[in-house]
Amino acid sequence: MLKGKNVLLAVTGSIAAYKTAFFVRLLVKEGAEVQVIMTNSAKDFITPLTLSTLSKRPVIIEPFDPETGEWSNHVELGRWADVMVVAPASANTLSKMAAGIADNFVTTCYLAAKCPVFFAPAMDLDMFYHPSVQKNIDILQSYGNLLISPQEGELASGLCGAGRMEEPDQIIQVLSDYFAEAKELHGKKILVTAGPTYEPIDPVRFIGNYSSGKMGFSLAEVLARKGADVTLVTGPTVLDTPARIKNRIDVHTAVQMAEVCYDLARDSDVVVMAAAVADYAPVSIAKSKIKKSEEVTSLELKKNPDILAELGKRKKKGQILAGFALETDNEKENAFAKLQNKNLDLIVLNSLKDAGAGFNTDTNKVNVLFKNGEIKEFPLKDKTLVAGDIAAIIKDLLDS
Repeated sequence: MLKGKNVLLAVTGSIAAYKTAFFVRLLVKEGAEVQVIMTNSAKDFITPLTLSTLSKRPVIIEPFDPETGEWSNHVELGRWADVMVVAPASANTLSKMAAGIADNFVTTCYLAAKCPVFFAPAMDLDMFYHPSVQKNIDILQSYGNLLISPQEGELASGLCGAGRMEEPDQIIQVLSDYFAEAKELHGKKILVTAGPTYEPIDPVRFIGNYSSGKMGFSLAEVLARKGADVTLVTGPTVLDTPARIKNRIDVHTAVQMAEVCYDLARDSDVVVMAAAVADYAPVSIAKSKIKKSEEVTSLELKKNPDILAELGKRKKKGQILAGFALETDNEKENAFAKLQNKNLDLIVLNSLKDAGAGFNTDTNKVNVLFKNGEIKEFPLKDKTLVAGDIAAIIKDLLDS
């Protein structure tokens, strides 16, 4: 999987830098083209000569070499690379990457990188668990960077615990798995919906629900990571667009979502309707704020379009249509009826009776039901892991 890949390896100031000699050797053995860049402090732990000999390329530390007069273009390197790996990633470099500080060649290349960026922290136990370091790791992951978690073991300080940089052969496996995964859904167009819809009552009030959009956003991110061309259609949410999603469309109402989905579904290989669409909307919308006057009032409602049912009617041959069902009673019976009535290929069921599942949580517990009556049950997991399970099912359906 690494043959012919351009790997930009950034080495920073950590005792774990000695491992990069073995890492470079393995990358070259796998057939990768390797360009090593270093911070000045990294030279205290491993010499540029060692890494340039192994990589068969001069190591770059400064953007300008006064002896040769050559200038190294960080923008070109950022576009050349198929993947950038910061290993080891010191606490100092992590903080600069998170804050966007470009005061050395490594961080300028990082900011210019157009490719996936992996980072492998390496530091002492107490440093690794310091709140600022943990926050910076979270920030980098929110940017779409990929963490290669440090391992537990004996550290340079003599302490034992987390902070050891992952071993070179394991990093090679992580990269190989990443490039293999990125081919799984290559060329497939997938439409994913997420979040709630808001049905206005007046200029300041609406009918809505508690959906955060986390499940749909996780699905969109995982499917894109597997190489799919994903369009994310979302109702109102505070979530940031996942790093690999190039096309996001924001809507507010069920009618708006319906119009967009009917259009996009025509060219989609897979449609995943994870949004919590309001079933009803007010018959009329007040032009100004409704004042509190009566003790009792009423609100007349009308049915919203059933987007999933309409997509089921319009489903083209070979298209996969997936729905979601949040139930409180007779969960499996209701979900299976929905699957059949709306011509779905699968439906993802979760119940408000399960602790940690449902709206506004980081976890979910789902059952996946199929047309043939088969049910796959999954335990409570982080929503990203749940998204991975659903994505694997979608891939199997596409391959069958």
